[in-house]
Order: sequence, then structure tokens, then C-alpha cells
Amino acid sequence: MRTPHPPPARREPLGRLHPVYQHLPDRPRWTCRACSRDWPCPAARMLLRVEYDLDRVGLSVYLAGQLFDATGDLLRLTEGPLPTPGELYNRFLAWATPQSWRAP
Repeated sequence: MRTPHPPPARREPLGRLHPVYQHLPDRPRWTCRACSRDWPCPAARMLLRVEYDLDRVGLSVYLAGQLFDATGDLLRLTEGPLPTPGELYNRFLAWATPQSWRAP
């Protein structure tokens, strides 16, 4: 007699995942949904490095698109100080350059 196969694993909705996987941007403020820090927060950076592994160009293209969207959103905000272009570059792109991403 054959043992029945278990049903295929179902993917959990984002809200049910471990909080480390919920480090996504909350627009238009561009803060992290999980930890409320500026996005990409340290956890999001680590997860993005793992996701993109050796595809640094792909990561840079993705982050440049996020920077573009964030700049538009943050310029439309009327309250609080706006980040400078240098601050936005450091926040979105500088940490992902080949010089800053060295293997241990």
C-alpha cells in the first residue's frame, strides 16, 4: 500500500512571515514597515544582498529605481526637513557599491 503524498506547501501571507522578512518600504515616508527606520534599513540591506547575491548590477538598478521613487515621494511631503541629495545617495546606493560590499 502506498503512502499518500502530503499536500504541497502553501506560502504564508506577508503578515504571517517572520518579521525579518517584512523589512519593506512604507511609502511615502520611506520608512521600514518592520522597524520604522529609514528604508533600506540594515535588515533590508542584508536581505537585499542575499537576494541579489552576486548580481551587484541588478541590485544597483533596483536601488536606483527605489531612489527615483523615494525622491518624488519625499519632495511631495510638506512637513519636516527633506534629505539632501548626498543623504539619499548614501541611503540608497553607496552601501551597495563594489567597494563597500567585500566578502568576509
